[in-house]
Amino acid sequence: MAAQRLVVVGGDAAGMSAASRARRLRGPGELEITAFERGRFTSYSACGIPYWAGGVVDGPDALIARTPEEHRDRGIDVRMRTEVTALDLQGRRVLAHDLDSGEERWHGFDHLVLATGARPVRPPLEGIDAPGVHGVQTLDDGRALVDALDGGAAGRRAVVVGAGYIGVEMAEALVRRGYAVTVVERSAQPMATLDPDMGELVRDAMTGMGIEVVTDTEVTAVRTGPDGRVRAVATADREYPADVVVLGLGVRPETTLARAAGLPLGASGGLLTDRSMRVRGHENVWAGGDCTEVLDLVSGRTRHIALGTHANKHGQVIGTNVAGGHATFPGVVGTAVSKVCDLEIARTGLLEAQAREEGLRYVSATVESTSRAGYYPGARPMTVKMLAEHGTGRLLGVQIVGREGAAKRVDVAAVALTAGMTVDQMTSLDLGYAPPFSPVWDPVLVAARRAAAEVAAAS
Repeated sequence: MAAQRLVVVGGDAAGMSAASRARRLRGPGELEITAFERGRFTSYSACGIPYWAGGVVDGPDALIARTPEEHRDRGIDVRMRTEVTALDLQGRRVLAHDLDSGEERWHGFDHLVLATGARPVRPPLEGIDAPGVHGVQTLDDGRALVDALDGGAAGRRAVVVGAGYIGVEMAEALVRRGYAVTVVERSAQPMATLDPDMGELVRDAMTGMGIEVVTDTEVTAVRTGPDGRVRAVATADREYPADVVVLGLGVRPETTLARAAGLPLGASGGLLTDRSMRVRGHENVWAGGDCTEVLDLVSGRTRHIALGTHANKHGQVIGTNVAGGHATFPGVVGTAVSKVCDLEIARTGLLEAQAREEGLRYVSATVESTSRAGYYPGARPMTVKMLAEHGTGRLLGVQIVGREGAAKRVDVAAVALTAGMTVDQMTSLDLGYAPPFSPVWDPVLVAARRAAAEVAAAS
């Protein structure tokens, strides 16, 4: 019997995890694997680019988990600098375009994995493509930015457009490089993935670090000098001088191919799959990573969440299923952590606005605590906000803003959300305690007690 043909479009986390898992389970005589990647790298951590830019880690080699050569040594035919430009689902083939030679060729498949990732939001503004304006989506982006920053920063200014995860991480990187940093954000507070009151804590902390935070403001243009390079970022009210501009406006699913092929897309434009990561209605087409939408276990709706953790899990599920096994991806609760300098930021579950959109009645509780026993040296402050469903007390979401030791406490809440626990049940969780690690009542449990009391009072 001839070997089946697996074609993977996209050579990063989801795609190469799928290829690697399938190869471990099926040898070359049973499964031929070809992966197409339009860039110059495979299996790398884009999440590490801000820390490379800030000089915290070396790059790009440190950010690469597995090179094309390593994948080839494991029996995966990786075609670099090759872009898939069309899908013929009826004929079970893809059109691959070699970006260096210009050659185009159709390749047949028995199984197709779409792992096309996400594309950064880049608004069509005057000057947006000028030299000195940088994205941070790929390792090539990271190299261009690092080369620009290596020119020295004495008296230089940087503007970061957008104050989401990438925006605040890049603000830290630029501060570490010695730049005077301005962050321009269209929302009322930085970190729109938090409730406004928690975002205000982030703003206050960033301002205290010397970062200028401009909110409720949209960028209207990027101004350039006589040499064509960026010199300022313009808003309706003023201009902010800039030697370097970094775009941190988020990403959208890259589903151009999928849309053209008529594959099902969700509200955010991401591919829709079942729990096996098979594209809905297509037996031999799979999708994973940032080009997909995933089930939110709290709201019951699909959402686009671009995280390498999910992408790698998707790839493992796809590879297992393509190889004839059985695996599923149940969904997510929306957990994310970040930092700007020594401030840690975390969230999981729903925000207040999201709970209202779902028609949920809820109570909220906000507490201030510390990372360790108050008397133990090094105890740092943190604020924990918790949402619970009115009546049932079901945990709906948690947000944490604090200093060292704050962010990873959100994992307790993520487990509780996944288990469908109530805040009253959470108060009895047997969490580890010793003065160097926690107060007698962990901050998450203090918030759960407060939320449970609010639920009881509202009933």
